[in-house]
Amino acid sequence: MNESHVKEAQFYYKKEENIVLCELCPNYCLILPGKLGRCNVRENKEGTLYSLSYGNLISFTQDPIEKKPFYHIIPGTQSLSIATFGCNLHCSFCQNWQISQKGESKDETQFVSPADVIKKAKQTKSKSISYTYTEPTIFYEYVLDVARLAKKAGIKNLLVTNGYINPKPLKKIYKYIDGANIDLKFFNPDSYKKYCGGDLEPVLETIRLLKKRGVWIEITHLLIPGLNDDLQELKQMCNWIVRQVGDDTPIHFSRFFPRYKLTDIAPTDPKKLEEAYHIAKNAGLKHVYIGNIPSDKYDTTFCKNCDCVLIRRNLFNITSNNVFMGKCKACGTHADGIWY
Repeated sequence: MNESHVKEAQFYYKKEENIVLCELCPNYCLILPGKLGRCNVRENKEGTLYSLSYGNLISFTQDPIEKKPFYHIIPGTQSLSIATFGCNLHCSFCQNWQISQKGESKDETQFVSPADVIKKAKQTKSKSISYTYTEPTIFYEYVLDVARLAKKAGIKNLLVTNGYINPKPLKKIYKYIDGANIDLKFFNPDSYKKYCGGDLEPVLETIRLLKKRGVWIEITHLLIPGLNDDLQELKQMCNWIVRQVGDDTPIHFSRFFPRYKLTDIAPTDPKKLEEAYHIAKNAGLKHVYIGNIPSDKYDTTFCKNCDCVLIRRNLFNITSNNVFMGKCKACGTHADGIWY
């Protein structure tokens, strides 16, 4: 890796014999000289921790914002999507495992400076920048530098994240973040450990903290047959979201497809997704969606007051938009989210 593309990491503690303790995420990796943390992109070089992923992008492309998915942030616009290799969780069902579950490869990445990201966003008329596809926590220093510039340029910053980050670094970056879609993988601590190698509570704390700080939150739950589709557990999760985050929080139930180490499990039965949809609705959540299935039936946003259609979608395309200046055209009620 070209040294000019390597940056000293933030949030680590130097111990004896050049050993470092990374404090960026709840893994708290104790890293020996010459070794990497669990994310595979933070390396201890003679007692100094470096981010190998800084600006080394594996993905640098424009997407519909609905693809993230964000359904309540400037619908119908394009978002410049950036990602690097690596992840701080190791989910056995990862849908992007080819890039998340491996370290940096110089031949497969391109270096893009933070200033060039902003330049590209302006050229492509992207209203937002999404830090996505892999976990933005592991390229934290880069996200922070890009987000600062984007904020000054009037471009929104969006995290698509597993939420596995410690409070201190989260508090440093949240002021630049407009929205976050958090992948709440399980509502069972044992399942988080078994299938992701992580803990549930830090993810819940991230959701609570972002909500408290005024960041718009949407939640994605990949529904995996036999692993996290227990109806009682889904009910508990939805009740927690209503109490802790708010009934205006959108939740996206996404269809699982066999990937990575879980190739022996069939794709999610659409009927199971519909059951989850109705559980969330009955819990009081106002904005519930089903993803990875082409249908406008469960992709529509309704006014919370008059129940008129606000946004109708077909996959990532907007087919009807009845929101004006953030309000329902029919009754004038404020629409939940960020609309311009």
